[in-house]
Amino acid sequence: MPAITDFSTTTAARDKVVTAAEAVRLIRDGDSVAIEGFGGQCFPEELTLALEQRFLESGSPRDLGIVFTVAQGDRRGRGLDRICHPGLLSRAIGGHWGMSPGIQKLAVGNEIAAHNLPQGVLAQLFRDTAAGKPGLLTHVGLGTFVDPRFGGGKVNERTTEDLVELITVAGRELLFYRALALDVALLRGTTADPDGNITMEREALTLEALSIATAVHNAGGLVIVQVERIAESGSLSPREVKIPGVLVDCVVMATPDHHWQTFGTPYSPAYSGEIRRVPLHYATPLPLTERKVIARRAALELHANSVVNLGVGIPEGIAAVTMEERIADFLTLTAEPGVIGGIPAGGADFGVAVNAHAVLDQPYQFDFYDGGGLDAAFLGMAQADRDGNVNVSRFGAKLAGSGGFINISQNAKQVFFLGTFVAPSRTAVVDGRVVVDPTPAAAKFLDAVEQRTFSGAQALRTGQPVLYITDRCVFRLTEDGLLLTEVAPGIDVERDIFAHMPFKPIIEAEPALMDYRIFAPNPMGLKDRLLSVPMQARMTYDDKRNIFFLNMEGLAPTTADDVETIRAAIESRLLQIGRKTHLVANYDNFALPADLRDLYARSAQDFADRFYLSVSRYSTSSFMRLKLRDHLAARGVAPHIYENRTEALANVGTPLTD
Repeated sequence: MPAITDFSTTTAARDKVVTAAEAVRLIRDGDSVAIEGFGGQCFPEELTLALEQRFLESGSPRDLGIVFTVAQGDRRGRGLDRICHPGLLSRAIGGHWGMSPGIQKLAVGNEIAAHNLPQGVLAQLFRDTAAGKPGLLTHVGLGTFVDPRFGGGKVNERTTEDLVELITVAGRELLFYRALALDVALLRGTTADPDGNITMEREALTLEALSIATAVHNAGGLVIVQVERIAESGSLSPREVKIPGVLVDCVVMATPDHHWQTFGTPYSPAYSGEIRRVPLHYATPLPLTERKVIARRAALELHANSVVNLGVGIPEGIAAVTMEERIADFLTLTAEPGVIGGIPAGGADFGVAVNAHAVLDQPYQFDFYDGGGLDAAFLGMAQADRDGNVNVSRFGAKLAGSGGFINISQNAKQVFFLGTFVAPSRTAVVDGRVVVDPTPAAAKFLDAVEQRTFSGAQALRTGQPVLYITDRCVFRLTEDGLLLTEVAPGIDVERDIFAHMPFKPIIEAEPALMDYRIFAPNPMGLKDRLLSVPMQARMTYDDKRNIFFLNMEGLAPTTADDVETIRAAIESRLLQIGRKTHLVANYDNFALPADLRDLYARSAQDFADRFYLSVSRYSTSSFMRLKLRDHLAARGVAPHIYENRTEALANVGTPLTD
C-alpha cells in the first residue's frame, strides 16, 4: 500500500495537483471532451460538477462536444444531466444514452447534433485514435441503423456529419468509423502521485482510461484525472499504474460524495477485488414472476463451460437463476465493460461483478466479443418484427441507444432475445400455469421495428441461431420468418399470442409446451441437466435443408461401452431419417482417451460411408481442433475441423475427402 498523504503538505504535488475549478478553467469553447464512465463506474463527477458550475457562473465554455461509450447517470439527475444546459453542449457521440434523460432530451429535441454508435466501436475507436489510425474497420453494425444505408447512426435532422462509411474489402462489406477528434479527457482513478501517475485499485472497472488519455495527449489536448488520494512520488507500484504521468496534465482530489464506486454503491471491496471471494449461497431467489419465467427458460439454453454475456434488464435475472440452481461455477458470465467470470451485478451496479476472474479494459473485452469469443448472449428485446429484427435503441421520443447490443448480438455464436410478450406483461404464474390479464397492453411484436438494432437478415446470412424468449411463448428465426416453437402452459395460441401480433408466425407442427419446471416454485434441477444431456436431446434434423445437427459438446466417453452407447444412439436416429444427410457436429469440450481413438474413428468412417453426404465438424477450442484433426486424419477420416458453427454451416456440402 503506498504511503498516503494530504497533497497540501507535499510541495512537489503542486506541479499537477489542482482544484477542480482550476482544471476545468482550461477547457475552451468548442472543445471536444471525452468523458469516462459506465453509468456511475469510473465517472469523474467532481470534474463534471465543476464544469457545470463554471458555465452557470460565467456562461463559458460553450458549444462543447462530448464523447461517451455509456451516458453517465442514474436517471435521477446525476451524471451528464448536470451539464445539459442550453448553450453548454452543441454535439454528442455516444453508445448508450439511457441513463441520462438530459442528454437524451437534447438529442431527440434536435437541440444538439448527435450520433449513436455501437459502444464497442467507440471503446475501440478511443484506442485506434490514440494510435493515430484514421479510424476503425469492422463488420459490426452492418444491417443496423448505424449502417449508412439505414441512417449512419444519426439521431436527428440537425446531425449532418457522416461518421460511418460502407467499404468493400476483398469482396466483403465492412463499415469504416472515422477516428475521433478529441481535445479534453475527463477521467477518474484511485491514487495519484505528484507526477500524475494514476492507479485504479478501488475502481470496479478500468474501461478506456488509458486509451482516452493516450488519444487526447497525442492530439496535444488536456488530460484531467479525478482521484481519491495522493501518494508520495515514487511510492506507486509501476505494475499498478494504469495511466502514466506523462499522459496527465492535471490531477484533482475528489470529495467522497462525488467519488462513488457506482451510482448504487459508495464502495464495495467485492467489486474492486479487495475481497477476492464472497459467499454467494445467501442470495435470495427471484420471486416467481414473468421475469423469472423468462430467465428460467433462457437458462435452459446454458451449456457447461460456455462463455456468456448477460444484457441489462430481464437477462440480469439469469445470474440469479444460476445461483439458485448452483450452476454458476460451470459457466463463465461476462459483462461488456470488461468483467470476465463471477456473478454480474444488476440495477445501478450493472457492469461490475463479484468474484470476477478478470477485469479487462473495455476495448479488449469488445475485441474478445467481436472475434467470436462468446458462446451465447442473452439480451433484452423491446420490439421484434416479422423478419426477426430487434429494436432496443429508439422508441419515438425515447433514445436508449444501442450500447454494446450491436457488438454482442452480431458476434455471439448463439443469441437469445428476452422480453415480455407485450408491455406491460399482463401475466402471472398460478398453480404452474400462466394466467393472462385481458387488460390492453402494447404489442412488442410488430410488422416492422422502429429502429433496427439487430438485423435478422444479417443473422441468417451468417448462420447465427436466434431465439426469442417471452413469458408466453418462444420463437426461432428461420429463413421464412419467426417460427413458434413453444407455448407456456395455460396460454391459448389464438387468444393470447396471435391476437397481439400484426403478422402470423410460422407453425410447422403443434408447438411444444414450455418445461413445466419453469413455472414451479422449487429449483429446476438445472445442474443435472447441465452436466448430463441425453443423447436424444443432442440430435436435431432439419428436413428442409437435410442437415443432421449433432451436439457432442462436453461428452467424455471413457470405455468401449460408452462409445458403443453413443454410436448406437446416433445410428438409430440416422436410420429414422431414412436418407443420406449433411452432418454438422459440435465438438466443443469433447474428450477422447487414446485407447478409444481407433474405435471412435472406425465408427465415424462407417457413418460417413453409410449416412452422410458431407461432414462439417467444428470446435471453438484450437487445441481440440488440432487433437481431433490428428485423430481422424491418422485413421483415414476427413479431418478438417471448423472454428465455429457458422463456418461449419457455410461448408455444408463439402465432399467427404479433405
